[in-house]
This record gives sequence, structure tokens and C-alpha cells, in this order.
Amino acid sequence: MAVSLPVFTFTLNVFRRWRDHNVKQDKVLIADKHQNMLAGVRTLLESLFDKVFMVADEDSLIEAAEKITPNLIIADLSLPVSQEINIARRLNKLFPEVKLIVLSVHDDSAAITECIEAGAKGFVLKRTAVDDLIPAIEAVLQDGIYVSSSARNDSAGVTP
Repeated sequence: MAVSLPVFTFTLNVFRRWRDHNVKQDKVLIADKHQNMLAGVRTLLESLFDKVFMVADEDSLIEAAEKITPNLIIADLSLPVSQEINIARRLNKLFPEVKLIVLSVHDDSAAITECIEAGAKGFVLKRTAVDDLIPAIEAVLQDGIYVSSSARNDSAGVTP
């Protein structure tokens, strides 16, 4: 299968930005109850981060975050939590210094607003993760906020 020149150029430019920011030193923790999603996100991130860790439930996520002190957590909004409304609020209380990107199938403004207000720095729709996750990580690691373009809503109060 041939890759068109614009796609190749974009991919190469993304790679160069990542290399230039020396992201390879960072650790990322991915939490999702769906094994296929975990595997897909891990494959996408393994060349960008020094270490990529995966967990499938809240207890494992909290334990892993305490032990490995990741620079970034990417967590499924639907991950069941025991003590808060959503995973973003729980993680922000326990690890306020760790940057968080939420993955979700929900694109309603209430979910986006709740996550951003709870401390998430990124909100990426699972259906657009292939296109949005790397730009989201780049924005979040540079202290920005990112919301998938197909989920953006003026009431969320965020821009890419």
C-alpha cells in the first residue's frame, strides 16, 4: 500500500517534533478496560516514550501511578471508579502533578467540561484517537489543553 506524500510528510514532521522535545525520556501509563484499545494505544506510543505501562482497572491504575510516577496518564473515562464521579477527578486528587488525557466514546459537552474542570488536560475521542492522540500528548506535555476537534463545543471552554 502506497503512502501519499502529504501523509508521509506530516508523519515525518510529527516524528521530528517528538524527537526534538526529547519525549523518549518520559513514562506514560495507559488505563482502559478494553484490551484492544490498550494494545492500539500502546503500539502508537511505544516509539515516543521510554516506557509505556498498561492497566485495565482503577486499583491497578492507582498502584502503578504510585510506583512508576508517570509523566502522563491516558485513562478511559468509562473506567469504573470507587470514590469519585469520574477517573479525572480521582486522579487529580491523588496525583495533581501528573498530566492527564481522558479517552472517551462520549462526545457531549457535559462530559468534556466535567473532565477539564476535574483536572484533565486533554480529552480525546476513541474514534479519533489515531489522529488526535499524538497532538493531544504534544499539547498537554507543553502545558496546553487539547480536545478532539470532533468533540469541541464552545461550552467546554477549551480550544485545541
